[in-house]
Amino acid sequence: MTWQRSIPGLLTREVRINVPLDHSDPDDERGIEIFARVVATPEGTERPHLLFLQGGPGCESPRPSLDPVWPGWLGRALADHQVVLLDQRGTGLSSPVSEPLGSAADQAEYLTHLRADEIVADAEDLRAHLGIERWSVLGQSFGGFTALHYLSSRPDALRAVYFTGGLPAVGRSAEEIYAACYETMAGKSEEYYRRFPSDRDRVARLVGLAGQEAIRTPGGDLVGPSRLRSLGHLLGASGGAERLHYLLERDPGSRGFRHDLAGLLPFGGRDVLYTVLHESSYADGVVTNWAAARTLPGAFRADPTLLTGEHVLPEWFDEDSSLRPWKDSARLIAEHAWPRLYDPRALAEADVPCAAAVYAHDAYVPLHHSLETAALLPDMHVWITSEYEHNGSNASGGAVLDRLIRLADGRLVR
Repeated sequence: MTWQRSIPGLLTREVRINVPLDHSDPDDERGIEIFARVVATPEGTERPHLLFLQGGPGCESPRPSLDPVWPGWLGRALADHQVVLLDQRGTGLSSPVSEPLGSAADQAEYLTHLRADEIVADAEDLRAHLGIERWSVLGQSFGGFTALHYLSSRPDALRAVYFTGGLPAVGRSAEEIYAACYETMAGKSEEYYRRFPSDRDRVARLVGLAGQEAIRTPGGDLVGPSRLRSLGHLLGASGGAERLHYLLERDPGSRGFRHDLAGLLPFGGRDVLYTVLHESSYADGVVTNWAAARTLPGAFRADPTLLTGEHVLPEWFDEDSSLRPWKDSARLIAEHAWPRLYDPRALAEADVPCAAAVYAHDAYVPLHHSLETAALLPDMHVWITSEYEHNGSNASGGAVLDRLIRLADGRLVR
């Protein structure tokens, strides 16, 4: 594989390998292609490898650049590593899931093979293909969930693991996780209205209009009350409150509002797996059965101005035309009995240096669940910070990753 110089300041290599769809069943002859891009500086082609696992689920790896730097942590990572940007199966250039194929049952069965356990198996096939003895892993959000399964199943393959906003709950139900996330979102909603008091009335008016089927996207899709309230996901990222405020100051009947609203809604057809598989990322040996909808607190039912975050609701598959073809598959996924992802005993025996950035007010990964999981790992170094939101790894320009590297290798204590 020859290094390419097509991106200013970087050398890249593109890797494609064929892997089984179902690593656990040797009689299943179905296969898929996995794509990864290896990135290095001209002087860094002999440095150890760092595998990046993207958040999601169902989102491709970032496309790298140094002008401007993207992802934000890339410059810091390249100082010590070659970076392997893996498109997780079903995303990007890794046999992407685009349109539904076959029956809803066939499609749902196929999607059950796109979880963290199969992603880790792909990573192991990729590591063997590249001839790498061990590598480090950086997991952002869902990528951290996947990295924890990696620690639970193949710790011998890992030099170090860095978690940014991605220490999942172990042995807890999806209902418990969503209840904690709702509590956080209630607090974030109130904090937002303290900053922008007039926006509470604006949100109440918009929710009322949505209930009258008066809010639509430029393509004509209905945006109902629950989908409108999902704009609260913006409050989980740096700068998100400002983006929400500038949307709300627009006339809801204007073209600008409709286009901006469509661009800011978190779940849609571009990365459909993010919607269809989202609840499964919290399923450690359970059936989710639309847990976010079932656990909606009474306070949210009584106050329509309380905003939600990464809470997927089934009615969106009727409202959004890009999600509608996936409605029946999504229902079957919600009824699927998922296997366990994490083995607490194996984690307790994983002799791998780990460091985690745990964001104190994370909208998507509850603080107390992260700390419970961190306590399972014998060589874990936790940094709790309120300086950053869930996107701190990118927003910090590499400062978060730098701290984690120094924590894991012993140059920092805390």
